[in-house]
Amino acid sequence: MQRDVRLDIVRGWLQLTIFASHVSGSWIGTWLIHGAWGLSDSSEQFVFLSGLTLGSVFDYKLTRYGWRVATRDMLIRTARLYGTHLLVLIGFTALMMALRLSSTLSDEIAMLHWTYWFEHPIEASIGAIVLLYQPAFMDILPIFILCMMVLPGFGWLLTRVGGWALLPPILVYTAVELFGLRLPYLGNSSVGFNVLAWQILFVLGAWIGWKTRHGEWQIRHQGFFVGFALLVVVGALAIRLAQHGLLPWHLPMQFDAWFDKRNLTPLRVIHALSVAFLVAFIIPRKAKWMRLRIFVALTFIGKNSLRIFCLGLFLSLACSLVLRVQPYSTWLDFLLISSGVGLLAAYATLIDWQSRSVISPMRSMEPQSPANT
Repeated sequence: MQRDVRLDIVRGWLQLTIFASHVSGSWIGTWLIHGAWGLSDSSEQFVFLSGLTLGSVFDYKLTRYGWRVATRDMLIRTARLYGTHLLVLIGFTALMMALRLSSTLSDEIAMLHWTYWFEHPIEASIGAIVLLYQPAFMDILPIFILCMMVLPGFGWLLTRVGGWALLPPILVYTAVELFGLRLPYLGNSSVGFNVLAWQILFVLGAWIGWKTRHGEWQIRHQGFFVGFALLVVVGALAIRLAQHGLLPWHLPMQFDAWFDKRNLTPLRVIHALSVAFLVAFIIPRKAKWMRLRIFVALTFIGKNSLRIFCLGLFLSLACSLVLRVQPYSTWLDFLLISSGVGLLAAYATLIDWQSRSVISPMRSMEPQSPANT
C-alpha cells in the first residue's frame, strides 16, 4: 500500500491542535484552532481518518491473506493500543497522586474528575481496565480501541452486503440521538465521548477506505458537493461569530445542544465530513511545498501520531498547571504552546530517525536482485 503524505500532514496538524486545545486556560488553545470557528474540531477528523486508514489496512490484509490473518493483525493492533492506554493511565495516576499531595493544586483532581479513583480505587481500577471508567484525558483512546475491536466484523459485512453494512452502526447512532443510548460509565457522569455515537465517524471512514481500495469511490456531481461543503463550513463560521458576539445575531440558549460533542450530534458529523471533503479536494496528492521543513515535521508527527498524542497529553497537563499557578500573560501562553509544539516535533523526528536507522541495515542484509545491484 502506498502511503498518502497528505494524511500524515493533516494528522500531524491535528495532533498539534489537540495538544493546544488540551491546555486549559490557554488563549491560543481556545481561539487559534479551527474548532473555535466551526461545529466540529480535530477529534472528529482524527476518528474519521483513523477509520479510513485502518479500514484500508484491514481490507488490504483481507484481500491478500484472508479474513483470519486480517482479523489477527487488527486484534494485535488493538491489543497494543490497549496496552498503551493502560500505560498512559498509570502515568496519569502517578501524576494525580502527586497533585493530591500538593497544597496549591490538590483541587485539580476534582476538576479533572479523578476523585472517584481515590474514593473507590478497586471499582475505579476494574472500571478503567474494562474501559468504563474514563476520567479526564482517559476518554479518547477507548474510542479507537472499541472501534478497532468491531472493525473485523464490519469488514466482513462489507464483503458480504457492501454498503448495507452501514445499517447497524447507523441504527446505533440513531438510538443515541433519539433515546440517549450510552454505555454504563463509572464514577463520571460527564464522559467526553459517547463511543456509541462516535463509532459512526470511524465506520464511515472505514467504508470510504474500503470503496477507495476497490475503485468504487467516485463522487458524481463533485461541484455540488464542494458547494454544499463550503456552505456548511461558512454557515458554521457565521454561527460561531454570532456566539462570540462578532455578528449581530441572537441565537437561542438551547442552540449549543444542537452540536453537542459528547453525543456527536448530526450537525457535528455533517460539519466534520464537509471539512474532510474540502481538505481532500483542495490539497494535492503531491506538491513541492510538502518538502518544506515545517511540512516534513508535520509528516513525522502524523506518522507517529499515537506516541505524539500520548506525550501531548502529559505536556498539555503540565502547561495547564503552569497557567494555573502563574498569572496569565500572552507571552507565557505563547512560550508554553510553542515549547510543547517544538518538543512534539523533535520527538517525532527522533522516532522517525530511529526507525530509519533500524530499517536501513535490515534492508542492506536482504538479498539483492539483479535489477537492484
